[in-house]
Amino acid sequence: MEKRGPQTPGWWYDDAPVPLAARVVAPLYGAVSGLRRWLYQRGWLRRRQVPVPVIVVGNITAGGTGKTPLTIELVTRLREAGWKPGVASRGYGRDDGGTARWITPDMEPALGGDEPVLIAWKTGVPVRVDRDRVAAANALLEAGCDVVVCDDGLQHYRLARDIEIEVVDAARRYGNGRMMPAGPLRESAARARDCDFRVVNLGQASDAPEQAVASGFGEWAMRLRIDTAHPLNGGRDQPLQAFAGQRVHAVAGIANPQRFFQMLRARGIGVVPHAFADHHRYQAGDLSFGSELPVLMTEKDAVKCQRFANRWHYAVPLQAELPAAFWVALLDRLGKLARG
Repeated sequence: MEKRGPQTPGWWYDDAPVPLAARVVAPLYGAVSGLRRWLYQRGWLRRRQVPVPVIVVGNITAGGTGKTPLTIELVTRLREAGWKPGVASRGYGRDDGGTARWITPDMEPALGGDEPVLIAWKTGVPVRVDRDRVAAANALLEAGCDVVVCDDGLQHYRLARDIEIEVVDAARRYGNGRMMPAGPLRESAARARDCDFRVVNLGQASDAPEQAVASGFGEWAMRLRIDTAHPLNGGRDQPLQAFAGQRVHAVAGIANPQRFFQMLRARGIGVVPHAFADHHRYQAGDLSFGSELPVLMTEKDAVKCQRFANRWHYAVPLQAELPAAFWVALLDRLGKLARG
């Protein structure tokens, strides 16, 4: 049986009627959100700056759009270009969320947060979790970082930023265009125009043509590539194609699990889907499906299942791919900031 956690409200992304209570609350949410930003813009609320460039990867909608794969690829590119990046994150859903801490690749996700642990595991750069992103940025600076990358935090205006990257799902975009809870918007859709880059997540290469990037101008297409399956209890990576024509249990505790399932199906894999709530805390019983089929899961899920994984369990690494021109433009902007 497919296990599900809390789902995105159906009216956010389809034509279902919006409940009256949500329509009543949404204008209030929008007014508070807009007022807060206006106070920072006017200087009545003070932004804090750090003496290194700050790049924020975020979105104006609730839920996942592909920020973490982009953050991982961004950090990798920065290191290749000679920078010393560090990542600041709130660490959503972790225990003792008020405690700031350094994240190590082998840390329990319950302490560090699943996404920060994944970033530390994949990149090896300093990762600091703290509700106060200004404090996190300063800690990274003291650790020797010369550029701070914020995973999420587009609405955390207290930390001044030099480059904003908005990530948006190509299929969902801004949903019904309403503010939360009537729709998925954390801020007005007009807010996106102020971001320096807009990255549109097209999913797997076969999922959507390049034309899915609607306006073209100012938008950069991001595709997600999956090629291998990494066994969680050790051993050699397997080409994902080795699972083509087979049935597998597919596990995804992310904001949009259907995207992961569709990516596997596009590889000819017979998917038995198991969707969990975003940031779900796994127990061994969650992966007991009554059959010894291979279990393929996202890396975000894998960091939480490592301790009880068996030989049937595999993580599917995800890599973000963007046009070379995007990286040229981003690194050129960053270089100008450093020279200035």
